[in-house]
Amino acid sequence: MLKKMIAFLLIASSGIYIADSGVKAEGNFSPEQFPYKEMQIQVMPEFDYPENWPKEEPSLLVGQYGTITNKTGQDFSGKVEVPVPAKEKNFQVYLVAEFPSDDKPEVQRPYEVDKEKGVISFTPQNPIKKDAVYKFVVEYYSNPIEVGDMKSFTYEYTAPASIEALDVIVYAPLKSTDITLEPKPASTQKSDYGEQIAFYQVKAAEKGSSYKYNVSYKKEGNASTLSMINKNKAPNDENHNGTTATDQVTANSGGNGGDNNRPIIGAAGGVIIGASIIIAGMFVFFGLRNKKENKKNTAQNKKEKGGKAPQKQKMKPSNDEEIKELRKKLLNGKIDQETYNEQVKKLI
Repeated sequence: MLKKMIAFLLIASSGIYIADSGVKAEGNFSPEQFPYKEMQIQVMPEFDYPENWPKEEPSLLVGQYGTITNKTGQDFSGKVEVPVPAKEKNFQVYLVAEFPSDDKPEVQRPYEVDKEKGVISFTPQNPIKKDAVYKFVVEYYSNPIEVGDMKSFTYEYTAPASIEALDVIVYAPLKSTDITLEPKPASTQKSDYGEQIAFYQVKAAEKGSSYKYNVSYKKEGNASTLSMINKNKAPNDENHNGTTATDQVTANSGGNGGDNNRPIIGAAGGVIIGASIIIAGMFVFFGLRNKKENKKNTAQNKKEKGGKAPQKQKMKPSNDEEIKELRKKLLNGKIDQETYNEQVKKLI
């Protein structure tokens, strides 16, 4: 009798384990089981430089903002994989993070880089529920830029899975000239700083589809766009009201929604960055960096006892978080574009 009871318990325990093991899918990541609702890619040559970057070499900063859907048929608790050009010259990761909810800031995640496979892998903080969406960001530097009379590079992206909406935005370096892009972008705009921004949009990209963007331009030196912006902030007076790139985008749409030549603007909450990318993208990306710089400045000020008060910061220490929160409200439809623009102007 005792043996039968033990056998029954073993079978029951085994059955429970099998049933439980089917609740969460683990193991290898299968891209086709995680189609993209959206993927927005920002391509930014000479936008900024990471620490210890080789002198006299330009950098390419790329940000991938993706929204995937778990179509495995069950909850997924394994590692997510995002393709990156890990073998490209001077490749280094700047940020890997997830967006746990619309009302919370992004959260960095530990990651691994597989150079042979060409992917960054990371585990979400919580399992991705069946049929639920998961939003992430991967940002990295590399140097594919060839330098001669012209500076040129090719950015190529191959869809790892099907993508409902693929947006690619190419920022030309500030103070660059003779800018050439192939293929021709759907639209271009200029920010208040004079930075040319090109927009591409692909609908219903299939898995394995490859997209190449050839970029060339003239520019003396390797000064970053961000450093030049910080030295010469855009004017904020009556002659420049309503002339931000985002305002231009909104104006060009005509309000009828039927202009096929209008730049790409996702509906509120439709994409991770959306309409605010033009005027706030740099603050989103460099929020963490501004924090580091502010901490360094604070430490330095403590050492300088009795010294003069430090000069005004380019961005107040707390403003980067406030701008992020405003961006999320814009994307969620809690505030409109006009309100967003006014609030950002007060903070920068």
